[in-house]
Amino acid sequence: MIRRLLFGICWPSTVLTLIFGTWMLSFYPSIPTWLWIKMGMVVCLFAYQFSLHSLYLQQKIGSFHYTGNQLRMWNEVPTIFLVAIVMLVVVKQNISLVYGLGGLLAIIVLLVGGIKLYKLIREK
Repeated sequence: MIRRLLFGICWPSTVLTLIFGTWMLSFYPSIPTWLWIKMGMVVCLFAYQFSLHSLYLQQKIGSFHYTGNQLRMWNEVPTIFLVAIVMLVVVKQNISLVYGLGGLLAIIVLLVGGIKLYKLIREK
């Protein structure tokens, strides 16, 4: 199942994102600051994708040593990036950096709290 997910959805989406993102950059004569930040976050998502491939290879050879809770936390990393990217694109310069980072921190706290609550519920 992980193989089908990785090679059937994740990698094709990564390649399409790279192609269409590069094509989109051709429309900007000079790249605004918010777009540089967005591209940095997308590069972090690419790094996340490579880490998933590494986890797949570890599982394939049998040297997988992560707990379910660690994987649940790792599963929320792209959610944080995606919320930040969408928020950045939608509000661009209409929100201050302090409020943007505060909102992102609040989302991180909610996600971590939800994961810990889920763990407590499962242990009962």
